[in-house]
Amino acid sequence: MQDLIKKAGQVKLLVMDVDGILSNGQIIYDANGVETKAFSVYDGVGVKSLARYGILTAIITGRSSSMVDKRATEIGVDYIVQGRDDKLVALNELLASLDPALHITAADCAYMGDDLPDIKAMQTVGFAATVPNAQAEVINRSDMVTTRAGGTGAVREVCDLILKGHGHYQDFIAHYTLDEVKNQDDLS
Repeated sequence: MQDLIKKAGQVKLLVMDVDGILSNGQIIYDANGVETKAFSVYDGVGVKSLARYGILTAIITGRSSSMVDKRATEIGVDYIVQGRDDKLVALNELLASLDPALHITAADCAYMGDDLPDIKAMQTVGFAATVPNAQAEVINRSDMVTTRAGGTGAVREVCDLILKGHGHYQDFIAHYTLDEVKNQDDLS
């Protein structure tokens, strides 16, 4: 676990897929053909926590949805890339578009994906995470498999790990408790 926390401590940008990561992967249409997705409030708190400590977030998804725009705006996702089937090309284009003063390379990124189109991007970054119900080929190429499934707090697990790696987790928790802030995060 210490190696995983250390690796997460290098992350400057968390990149997330949507279907199967931020949502449970189901696409539901009502009788009028209106698409619906469900998102976890746990993940929202996690994404917002990263912003508090200057860690950037991005979405790269193969589909395009106004619901993704709305949710990303609500939780403060910094960059949104939709309608891109080649996730590696999209990741490279995103990185090339960033302010050079940020000094963010693929090695400084975490990527959460769950299906075959995510693998190349996941193999390129410094930290790859997935969910337990991901495709086997994705699981085999991931540094971390969350305990929660996509859309039920999996992103939050990765956000918490990143905060631990950066030494901010106890400070983050202290915002919500009456506990005293420790000088050093408990990395166990």
